[in-house]
Amino acid sequence: MEDYCRFLLEDFLKSSFQTVKMLVEGAMAVKGQAAHRKVTLFRYDRGKKVSVPFDDERFYLRSSVEYTNPHLTVEEVQGIVGTRLLETCANYYYERGLHDPTADDVSALMELLKKPTEGYIVPFLLNTDDVEADRYSMNPLKQSIVDSGQSAFPAVNVKTDQLKIDHEYVKKYDGSLISKKETALIEAMLMESNGSYLDFVDAIKYMQLQDLTDFCGMDLSLFSLRLPLSTLQTERKDGLLHYIISESNRDYASVEEAYICMGRSMNKRTTLLTVPHSKKGFGSKRAARGKLHFENSKFLDATVTYKTTALYPNAMDPEDVAVAVCDDKFSVKGERLSDYSYNETPSSPQFFLYSLGSPEDATVWHGVGAFGSSQLLQSYANARTACREGRLLKDLNRKYHLNVRVPLQFNLAPEGLWSHPIHRNIDASIGSVENLADLAHRGMKLEYLSAFK
Repeated sequence: MEDYCRFLLEDFLKSSFQTVKMLVEGAMAVKGQAAHRKVTLFRYDRGKKVSVPFDDERFYLRSSVEYTNPHLTVEEVQGIVGTRLLETCANYYYERGLHDPTADDVSALMELLKKPTEGYIVPFLLNTDDVEADRYSMNPLKQSIVDSGQSAFPAVNVKTDQLKIDHEYVKKYDGSLISKKETALIEAMLMESNGSYLDFVDAIKYMQLQDLTDFCGMDLSLFSLRLPLSTLQTERKDGLLHYIISESNRDYASVEEAYICMGRSMNKRTTLLTVPHSKKGFGSKRAARGKLHFENSKFLDATVTYKTTALYPNAMDPEDVAVAVCDDKFSVKGERLSDYSYNETPSSPQFFLYSLGSPEDATVWHGVGAFGSSQLLQSYANARTACREGRLLKDLNRKYHLNVRVPLQFNLAPEGLWSHPIHRNIDASIGSVENLADLAHRGMKLEYLSAFK
């Protein structure tokens, strides 16, 4: 039987060794500079969620999965495999010094890949829980998410009680966006779910990762972190994310600085730095329209309107667009945002701000230049540069011991993206790929994005 772990590893070392060098050099350059961050991640072990605390100095490598689909997609799986290869190779060369890979190195790396990840560089998945449950029209629970009134809810607040398989969806997309086996797994897990949509999705994805581990002989159960809303719900008012929201909404000057990071002008002031949720539960950033009002430099209020909004189509049918169904209008006083409490004013901050609360020192993006947004990366890098230069969130280092740097940026190279062998879509469910060897044979190509230093 073919050894897919060896094939992927050898292809990765041949095509992407430059990324290993960059990560090793980056990890060495900051060794001893980091404040001792206390970071708690989690993973699922035999169906149970287990917290994993780190309180020593580590270097964190972030990848991501989504709560917009309960199963793993081909794109998510490639990101996880690529992150595991990059981390394991970098940890190995970090300890032994950089040199050209030998046959002995390949054998040693194969053994390390079979075991759970360990080392100075810690890989983890950032699971963003502020998204809609069916953002990309690829959720087999599609119709019940709308029928239960939860299509414009942030995923963290979605409950599983009224969710059920949309059989029309399954029939239409069987073999391209979903498989019969995955449908049965999702149905079985719905019966066992405790009401929490996040727990339900994570449990399914970790079960699928176990199957993929068995297939390729590479342990793929990476750690995870939920941001931003799970953290805001449990964080005290003096916590990091609360500070980021308060400080960025403090007055005209602080909002203007955040707008500069996004490449926006203050003329219309229609972008909310954090999107307040409706009392009806709506929290879709795409369905929310906002307007910020100031008097001289004082932040007076933000008006928020939620209206039913088209989200995104899947790659199989451009006419099949997911929808966030909502209708509400209200205003929030400026001091509710500049002196922020999530319990009083639940809201979803913009990614470029809340990602400052992620411990990442390096990141793996998915196909920037093909599918990923380089604009998002630019605002993300700008925010960190502005913090470092004391223009945005001035006291992050002093108050929270955050040594804010622009993380090293890696990318699943557009020319090497995995997709469904027949339909060519990257949003295919992993279960809809009949022969996983077709994906493994494409190898693994990562690139370093030097433009976003």
